[in-house]
Amino acid sequence: MKRFLLSTAVLATAASASYAGSADPAPAEPMMIEPMAVAPAPMGGDWTGAYGGLSFGNLSADADGGLDDSEGVYGIYGGYDYDFGQFVLGGELDYQTGEDIQLGGIEVDDILRAKVRGGYDLGRTLVYATVGAAQLSTNIGDDTGLVGGLGVEYKVTEQFTVGGEYLAHRFDDFDDTGIDVEADTVSIRGSFRF
Repeated sequence: MKRFLLSTAVLATAASASYAGSADPAPAEPMMIEPMAVAPAPMGGDWTGAYGGLSFGNLSADADGGLDDSEGVYGIYGGYDYDFGQFVLGGELDYQTGEDIQLGGIEVDDILRAKVRGGYDLGRTLVYATVGAAQLSTNIGDDTGLVGGLGVEYKVTEQFTVGGEYLAHRFDDFDDTGIDVEADTVSIRGSFRF
C-alpha cells in the first residue's frame, strides 16, 4: 500500500508538470520602454542681474595741434544686465582715474561714463557693444562727449567674471576752447555679479 501511494504521488507530480508545459520557469515577457524626451541644453548662461567691479588699463589721448599722451588708468564700475535668451541688454556707470595725461596746458584728471550695452549670450561668454556719454575732467574744465566700444566678459564662476573692453571717446570743441580731443581706453575688468 505504501508503494501504491508513493507511485500515485510521483505520477500526480509528473502529470501536473506536463500540464504546466515544462519544469522550466516561463520566459518573462519583454518590457516595452518608451523613449524619454530630452530637453535641449540651454545655449546661454543667465546674465540677468546687477554687477560691480574694478578696471585697470591704459588711456591714450590726442588733441588738435599734434598733442598726445598715454598713461595707466584704474577705476570702478557698476551696472545691470537683463538676459532675453540669446541677447543681453544693460546699462553701466564707470569712473576711471590715474596719472594725469598732459596735452599741452591741459591735464586730464579722470573720466566718468554712462553707457548702454547690448550683446550676444554665448553661454559663459558675453560679447557686447556699448555706446553712451563720457565726461572728461581736466585742469581747465569739464566737457561731455560721445563714447562707444566693444567688450567681452567671461564667467569664471556664476558670481565672478573677467573681461576686456575697448572704448573710443570724442570731445568736440572741448569746454569751448576750440580744441577737439579724442581718447581711447583699453581695460581689463573683474566683476562680481549679484
